[in-house]
Amino acid sequence: MRCVVQRSGPARVAIDGVVAGEVDKGLVVLAAFAPGDTEAELAWMARKLPNLRLFLDDEGKMNRSLREVGGGILLVSQFTLYGDCRKGNRPSYVGSAPPRQAEALYRRFAELLRQEWPEVSEGRFGAAMSVSLVNQGPVTVIVDRDAP
Repeated sequence: MRCVVQRSGPARVAIDGVVAGEVDKGLVVLAAFAPGDTEAELAWMARKLPNLRLFLDDEGKMNRSLREVGGGILLVSQFTLYGDCRKGNRPSYVGSAPPRQAEALYRRFAELLRQEWPEVSEGRFGAAMSVSLVNQGPVTVIVDRDAP
């Protein structure tokens, strides 16, 4: 499992011009799933994200988590995070879970994430989405959790 996590001010995801999900501040999480991902990877990531210390403390250091500062998580599925560009000019997505499996993993991950953090907003799996955000910092990290 791979997530790209961005510390954000206002963020939204729209489908055909209609807002599907949004947050005022918090984290934008782009999530991708690999064929070997299991409940263990999903649960680990769901616990990890609200605890990432990506927000500034009173001394200006990234020392606070979403749990400490509040806000929401905007969750967006993005299989292209497993795009492999080492050969040629067209990415290969063989490292990404097939659509049916990825959708089931995404749905379960969203459930687990909501158990850890109540304010989760989403895009729609498989849709062509427009994501807009104010990346604060900018702060962007990649969080990987490989299946054993």
